Amino acid sequence: MNFYESTLDTIFTRIEAVRTAVNQHQIIKLVAVSKSVEPHHVETMYQAGQRAFGENKVQELARKNQALSTLPLEWHFIGRLQKNKINALIDLSPSLVHSCDSLELAVAFNKRLHVKEKTLSVLLQINSAKEDSKAGVMPEHAIETYLAIKETCPNLVLKGVMSIGAHTNDVALIQQSFETTYRLYESLTPHGAKVCSMGMSEDFELAIRCGANMLRLGSVLFT
Repeated sequence: MNFYESTLDTIFTRIEAVRTAVNQHQIIKLVAVSKSVEPHHVETMYQAGQRAFGENKVQELARKNQALSTLPLEWHFIGRLQKNKINALIDLSPSLVHSCDSLELAVAFNKRLHVKEKTLSVLLQINSAKEDSKAGVMPEHAIETYLAIKETCPNLVLKGVMSIGAHTNDVALIQQSFETTYRLYESLTPHGAKVCSMGMSEDFELAIRCGANMLRLGSVLFT
């Protein structure tokens, strides 16, 4: 068993321990955040069994997508997006964009997608911790924004929600931000929400306990 196989095995064991304790029927998807590593590390992680990878810069996603074009990788875009990068991201056809953080961005996406006769799967990013340093819709506006995107942006396929846990060492505050996201996710399931993306390397077990079904893990996998 090589390093990445051992690392994945350890992480999946930790995920399963929490998942089975809180919800034996929940299926949790792991996105390996590869933003800090070179393509050969992604290839080795793929060979160890990982399939979904996340990048936070369009140019890095393009570079790795080209370098690894022979592999059937599932690419996710997880970073804050500038409007002048929308066309480039659409051309890469990522499986999922986690960071649709406003109705304004959704409308801009939809216009470009309409011209290109394409659709794109996205998550609505929610700033559940209400932190100035984070992007995303404020919780009190999340449902109305989600429904507005569904109504006005037919080329976007809304799959659910994403958030980043509160930036603090106070576990109670991190938990509160995750619980806020999950409550909104539950409210949106009648409107087609299936993905609740929250939890990173430092807090993914807490995120699972709060209802996450998609995790974005980087440092615990690649270092």
